[in-house]
Amino acid sequence: MNKKFPDGFLWGGATAATQCEGAWNIDGKGESILDHCTNGDRMNPRRITNTIEENAFYPSHKGCDQYHHFEEDIELFAEMGFKTYRLSINWSRIYPNGDDEEPNQLGLDYYRRLFEKCKQCGIEPTVTMTHYDMPWNLAVKYGGWSNRKLIEFFVRYAKTIFTEYKGLVKNWLTFNEINFGTISYGEFATSGIIPKCGHVIMEDPNATQEEVNRRFQALHNEFVASAKVVQLAHEIDPEIKVGCMMCGFAYYPLTCKPEDVEATQRSMEIWNYYSMDVMCKGKYPYWAKRYWNEQGIELEITEEDLRDLKNGCVDFISFSYYRTDCSAANHVVKEGSTEFGMKNPELKATEWGWTIDPKGLRWLLNEYYSRYEMPLMIVENGIGAYEKLEDGKVHDVARIEYMRDHIVAIKEAINDGVDVFGYTCWSAIDIVSAGTGEFKKRYGLIYVDADDLGNGTYNRIKKDSFYWYKKVIETNGENLD
Repeated sequence: MNKKFPDGFLWGGATAATQCEGAWNIDGKGESILDHCTNGDRMNPRRITNTIEENAFYPSHKGCDQYHHFEEDIELFAEMGFKTYRLSINWSRIYPNGDDEEPNQLGLDYYRRLFEKCKQCGIEPTVTMTHYDMPWNLAVKYGGWSNRKLIEFFVRYAKTIFTEYKGLVKNWLTFNEINFGTISYGEFATSGIIPKCGHVIMEDPNATQEEVNRRFQALHNEFVASAKVVQLAHEIDPEIKVGCMMCGFAYYPLTCKPEDVEATQRSMEIWNYYSMDVMCKGKYPYWAKRYWNEQGIELEITEEDLRDLKNGCVDFISFSYYRTDCSAANHVVKEGSTEFGMKNPELKATEWGWTIDPKGLRWLLNEYYSRYEMPLMIVENGIGAYEKLEDGKVHDVARIEYMRDHIVAIKEAINDGVDVFGYTCWSAIDIVSAGTGEFKKRYGLIYVDADDLGNGTYNRIKKDSFYWYKKVIETNGENLD
């Protein structure tokens, strides 16, 4: 059996507004959380500052300046043959404060021009409504998603963009990697709760009970908001499809000890299925009540919430996939482990210590599909690397090898019978890193002449992977040489 990628498969690439747009304070845009997030590196975590400090550098303020280069960028994507471009809207560009009564027309106009350019180039936008960000005012004034008022503000935002871009955008994603809400917050505020910067771990031993409750209440409120806007989208345009977006966590037992196998099951449940069950099945998993009791979590859940969750299931599942980790009983972050789990001694790793495991992608695709039997889309997959521009060229051999091996794994999953309808690599073009704010951690198929402090021409240069991916798309995944 050698089944090909399906006709109409959505090949493309992905970005996020706060990592690529720049133009952070023009044309009526309000401040967002990540506009207050400084740069950093592996040794020095990013900081979130209450004010914009004069001597600090904030990567989102410039990104890769796509706000002023979007026509050029989309034309380059079209040259590669993109069928879809997965991007995000910056909420604070539409509603500067989040609680405004009326939207910012200049922000609406910008995204209309961008989506129309995509259509002109034969590219279908896949749009994330919020990608690890929100208007700064909503975090400071309301305390972020732990406040139920944000459901109302998000629904208003959703109604505006669904209506404004009806006919231009068919595939929407609500919250980027929403399942990060089951863990303590690191460098960015996934739910608008201003965090302490640092590592992300599943149970923060220093978190107070109040902080844990706020985190899980915030996540619940996001679930309800997502369910409401799924129903709203279908009312506004029956052609719209709305998906969830998960961080694809994949775990193997570190050993064959029963305790490690049990820990692996628990990791998959908390990191994946707690969120996916709610968004795909319309209810919390059966084991959630015991988990809440053991963690001392008390949630405000209304009867209306339960009805919305049931009636607002997503149409498809999208997820990111970069790595796999191992689970072990009583795991804590220490030498020999990562912030997500234990290192797998059988796997190679990137320069940033992320394991490379293409076979894990096939496994995870099967795992998700066997549980939910919903269409799947991989919307982030790629490798960050140090790269140099030499004689006007970038020879990113490691990226080509990484993508080739993962595309092979996707094809194997399709042969297994998994319904996979799209793949957007991370990232379409060099952007600033979400985790560290660095530009030198390059993920793109297109090189951008910029450094960690925003210096450079911002010229776009095609990498070797650009030409390779073009052949992949032209042959619908058959030519991977």
